[in-house]
Amino acid sequence: MKLATLKDSTRDGRLVVVSKDLTRCSEVGHIARTLQAALDDWEHVGPRLEAVAEGLETGSQPSIRFHEHDAASPLPRAYQWADGSAYVNHVELVRKARNAEMPASFWTEPLMYQGGSDSFLGPRDPIVMADEAYGIDMEAEIAVIVDDVPMAATANEARAAIRLVMLVNDVSLRGLIPGELAKGFGFFQSKPSSAFSPVAVSPDELGEAWDGGRLHLPLLVDLNGKPFGCANAGIDMTFDFGQLVAHAAKTRPLSAGTIIGSGTVSNKMDGGPGKPVTQGGVGYSCIAEIRMIETIETGTAKTPFMHFGDTVRIEMKDKAGHSIFGAIEQTVTHYENR
Repeated sequence: MKLATLKDSTRDGRLVVVSKDLTRCSEVGHIARTLQAALDDWEHVGPRLEAVAEGLETGSQPSIRFHEHDAASPLPRAYQWADGSAYVNHVELVRKARNAEMPASFWTEPLMYQGGSDSFLGPRDPIVMADEAYGIDMEAEIAVIVDDVPMAATANEARAAIRLVMLVNDVSLRGLIPGELAKGFGFFQSKPSSAFSPVAVSPDELGEAWDGGRLHLPLLVDLNGKPFGCANAGIDMTFDFGQLVAHAAKTRPLSAGTIIGSGTVSNKMDGGPGKPVTQGGVGYSCIAEIRMIETIETGTAKTPFMHFGDTVRIEMKDKAGHSIFGAIEQTVTHYENR
């Protein structure tokens, strides 16, 4: 089942069920007007949405054309958004870029921060920033939306609570991160609104690519129309989503609709930090990583962070080459305070 939220005059949009090929959708306001409303009563609403999805494929369900540009993020806002850092290779490289040591505990316990969830960007909305000096970077990730998770849930219990999977562009402002972290109180200004894929997908829709906690497919990242990364999301994921969700629920219950992110997808490859796509590697899911590699190899980071007018596209395709979640495609634009 694939679900999306179409933009309308309300803050939370309206929920639709989307066809497998992402071309058609069915209105389901009579079942649940919003995705959050569906998640709040998933036991009863989920099967009804599944029935609509089946009818959409057989042609028995009325439908309209689905356009990704009309979609908000599946949850335009959420009660909670917590982003982990499951790919420890990424953590290691980015910390090297900040001349920060890598504690051994990072390999045994996930990192996680609580992000702003009151305003997510739509998958085709621009990334609006006031200053390029902020160090504008994309971070291509996977995320899950969970049902209610009790406090101190086990990893297996957490895996069973995963209802939907989607893609993320967790925008980061690299120029602001060091100063914020130096205060010892975490990210805030350096983590503006994130964007999610046009559709959120139920785990069963992913077939053998989903093993219950990891998604084993390449995450495709293009920068200004050129391949930048194709790291496999199932490789080098030190902590799976069951472990990430359980980590978030260690001292508190998680409410239905909580979003948990994987952190930037990153592959080591052949025991090293990875190679750019142009050199036959799988590339990177953020600019910070390639800058670190450049620094290691030449002593200087050469690849600039994003400028006004730059466009990033994030997508995942199945083995037949069909888009699963639709594409996040965003252009950096200049914010003018009026």
